[in-house]
Amino acid sequence: MKLQSKSIDKFIVIGDRVLIRPQEAFDKTSSGLYLPPGVSEKEKVQSGYVLKVGPGYPIPAQIDDEPWKDYEEQISYIPLQITEGDLAIFLRKDAYEINFENEKFLIVPQSSVLMLIRNDDHYA
Repeated sequence: MKLQSKSIDKFIVIGDRVLIRPQEAFDKTSSGLYLPPGVSEKEKVQSGYVLKVGPGYPIPAQIDDEPWKDYEEQISYIPLQITEGDLAIFLRKDAYEINFENEKFLIVPQSSVLMLIRNDDHYA
């Protein structure tokens, strides 16, 4: 069962985390030997497509010098470099695996992402 876009809207990613759908790992060596499932999961580096991105790193609120005024705390964030749709290469050891509707996803902090591959033409 494939994840529908309505189901993905249920996810709210927090802070500097990203939700990644991992790419299928190669289960065969270049010489043709088949590898058991556990071998590919022990790789140090993995790749996958970014589905959701958290708001970023929170910035402390600015407090006015006039304490008698009503103060409404506005939370601000430093946004992440990662955007939805990027192919991320990340450290597998820092990823948290979850299963939702029979599909595997990984939650990865931005600090564990080593490189992004983006298909936008405006970065060329």
